[in-house]
Amino acid sequence: MPKEVAVIGLMIVAGFLIGGVYAAWKTAKVFAVVLGLLAALAVGGAIAWML
Repeated sequence: MPKEVAVIGLMIVAGFLIGGVYAAWKTAKVFAVVLGLLAALAVGGAIAWML
């Protein structure tokens, strides 16, 4: 699998997680924070994979 495919996949996952943060923020702040942390991990993994 080319390196770019994995990076794009991780960025897509991060985008879905950020959307979940936006949707859950008003009702479930703890869950939104967990999703935000997972999104940050996905973005960090994509950046690390690029390097």
